[in-house]
Amino acid sequence: MADQYEKKITWTIKNFSSLQSHAIYFDIFVVGDTKWHLLAYPKGYGDSINKCLSLFLGVPDPDDLPSGWKRHIIYRLTVVNQMSEKLSKQEVARGGFYPRSLTFGSQVMLPLTELYGGFLVSGQVKIVAEVGVLEVVGKSDVLEETLLVNGGINVNGFQVLPSQVESVNNLFKNHPDIASNFRLENTHLRTTYLNSLLCLTELLCQSPHKLSNVDLSNAHCTLTCVTKAGFKLDWLEKKLKEVGKTRMQQLEQNLKDLKESLCWSSDDEDDLSRSVKT
Repeated sequence: MADQYEKKITWTIKNFSSLQSHAIYFDIFVVGDTKWHLLAYPKGYGDSINKCLSLFLGVPDPDDLPSGWKRHIIYRLTVVNQMSEKLSKQEVARGGFYPRSLTFGSQVMLPLTELYGGFLVSGQVKIVAEVGVLEVVGKSDVLEETLLVNGGINVNGFQVLPSQVESVNNLFKNHPDIASNFRLENTHLRTTYLNSLLCLTELLCQSPHKLSNVDLSNAHCTLTCVTKAGFKLDWLEKKLKEVGKTRMQQLEQNLKDLKESLCWSSDDEDDLSRSVKT
């Protein structure tokens, strides 16, 4: 079952005993194509108020989800016993998330009377959440930009969108050493350069007849930029030269055809002039 959990989140709640908030949230995170958050009630929720720590896994902004949206998931919520992990409290389950009914967890996750039995150490309570998405029904509730900000999908050290996974996998399959000299550590810069490379490869897959001079000029600039960043792109440089050569031959042929057309037009005018004089 462990391999079904796609993401593991650790949440350390500091100054637990002095918290004044009725409910506290962990930062939104992404699993699959969906945004999730953890919600804790330090003094309990519902019938467990002043009795237990309540802990839930939920989907933010459920009212904004599209019609037909559903996610079938598996999850494990753990309140860690920091003295002995064997004594940790867990909630393990699977189920379907639907709009307007989007929280799973437990009102009685941990009795408050047990806090000092190893769960509250140095004023901190430690929570671990593991989540896996088993089935996706309906459109994604995660904008592509949001997905990238929250990590995206890791392919060979690059964070990519679900729609890009196949293209990036094929890129590294056909050219395994393409990023062997790419040393940038900044996630956003890595993503920017990779997106530029994907756009360039997509452009050069088009028929040369459909490419304008501006397209080719931009392609040369992009190739120079991503090559300087460390990508090995000899094959792409060769492709661009071939496309440029084909494009040039096309332009030369168009110019030749135009000249021939003008010559024929001139001959026709001469014939017409002679006929009139006759």
